[in-house]
Amino acid sequence: MAKPAGPACNLACAYCFYREKSALFPRGAATRMSPGTLETFVRQYLESQPRGEVTFAWQGGEPTLLGREFFRRAVELQARFAGGRRVRNALQTNGLLIDEPWAEFLAENGFLVGVSIDGPPELHDRFRRDPAGEPTAGRVVRAIETMRRARVDFNTLTVVNRWNSARPLEVYAFLKDIGSTFLQFIPLVERLACRAPGTGAAVYAAAARPLAGPPGTEDAAGAVVAPWSVEPSRYRDFLCAIFDRWVREDVGRVFVQHFEAAASALAGRGSGLCVFDERCGTAPVLEHNGDLYSCDHYVYPAWRLGNIAEQPLAELARSAAQAAFGDAKRDALPRQCRECAVRSACNGGCPKHRFARTRDGEPGLNYLCPAYRGFLEHAGPALRSIIRLLAEGRSPALIMGMVRSDDLRRRCASAGRNDPCPCGSGRKFKQCCGSGGTVARPGGGAGEGMREAGARPAG
Repeated sequence: MAKPAGPACNLACAYCFYREKSALFPRGAATRMSPGTLETFVRQYLESQPRGEVTFAWQGGEPTLLGREFFRRAVELQARFAGGRRVRNALQTNGLLIDEPWAEFLAENGFLVGVSIDGPPELHDRFRRDPAGEPTAGRVVRAIETMRRARVDFNTLTVVNRWNSARPLEVYAFLKDIGSTFLQFIPLVERLACRAPGTGAAVYAAAARPLAGPPGTEDAAGAVVAPWSVEPSRYRDFLCAIFDRWVREDVGRVFVQHFEAAASALAGRGSGLCVFDERCGTAPVLEHNGDLYSCDHYVYPAWRLGNIAEQPLAELARSAAQAAFGDAKRDALPRQCRECAVRSACNGGCPKHRFARTRDGEPGLNYLCPAYRGFLEHAGPALRSIIRLLAEGRSPALIMGMVRSDDLRRRCASAGRNDPCPCGSGRKFKQCCGSGGTVARPGGGAGEGMREAGARPAG
């Protein structure tokens, strides 16, 4: 993942965890990847990859601040150094700068664009405002409309926070209404670093909102969960509510990254997402100045691997330090996780969120454990049915009819003989599904198979 503009951004999102990274660089220094660093990165990254398809993921901050010419140059360099490899580009953006020329460029060069939007305007604008404090939802929706007209392949990334998590079906309906058919729901979990004054009481300055580092760092001791973070029970309910709507109406038409990852993991193929894989460390982050860090959530001095101007990218990414970072995710799992029935689909989640304690008081439990486990237990039966359909060469969209049929059977089981029939025929139950025949089975229709989420921008 490359951050060519570093932490620079034209938004001032209240919950952003990346703006503070400007402290890593000299005050007043430009946060713009130089032409030399861009060429070094493109060449080294392509040379480090086997033949086949290679994806460049551009994130920020806000990468579009660099302008189209920067990315036009990147595409030219990719063509020069591709060496027979097929190159793809994925760009994550807040959308504010996307106009018709931008959309045409993205379409012409086959960019996959992830757009950050947190739901309807009243939810999106709660946190995602510009530096003047003005709302941005309208501008983001216009950017999406512009890209749709230009036929840009795009998806949406929604940060699930303390507020929008309470309105899952409104968020889901809104995203579908604006034309998104591939949805990412990223849980917001941040902690505030505490300060210990002379009294010894743990406090923090709410105005400054200093964010705590990962577990084990000095400022993580005594940290408190930020008030905008999603609560585990809310995130569980958010995912479950959307899954219940999706599995009845949208399989094969709408693709939800979390559901795809869970199904893949339950099928024994791995999740395809570092947050749910057994090991991590395969997604390092390149800053605009060429510094490489272990992970997007670990851009701290302790996890700086080096600089690509001084040591090749491949050596840094395959270093002993990075291998140890990746192994630690698996090796540090507490006993409760190792014995968990859904471990293969969760693997303890992101290490940065492992600051809770298990039932036995062991440290290292993921703060979102109740959410992940609750969702997998809720959605597991239907996901396993989808896996069976795929294994049989049948459309996973058939699950919709199966689930709705089960719903109807449950309603019929409690219907009185003279009640309106639950199937919606308009007749009495005794004259319809309760007449002794087979309960009607709603048709699921045909749909596309679940598509893989590979090359999708991550949150």
